[in-house]
Amino acid sequence: MPIYAYKCGTCGHAKDVLQKMSDAPLTDCPACGAAAFSKQLTAPGFQLKGSGWYATDFKGGSSSSSTPAPAAACDAGGSACAAAGCAAASEV
Repeated sequence: MPIYAYKCGTCGHAKDVLQKMSDAPLTDCPACGAAAFSKQLTAPGFQLKGSGWYATDFKGGSSSSSTPAPAAACDAGGSACAAAGCAAASEV
């Protein structure tokens, strides 16, 4: 169940409330009784840091790179070398 942050617009009373997602939002302030109790916009309770977390956490198999090495396609300055962007192609 998520925790929602509420704040009263009248008295400023703030409270975190554990509620089901299907529960109706609270409207009455527990401190002053005014009908000005509303949900606040807050940051999520988790963060996804780093690049490619999805590729390393949920992927099966080997951890090989998906980009081919340019040297594998190089034929010492030939057409395959030029297509792979090899430095040997510019020397010819």
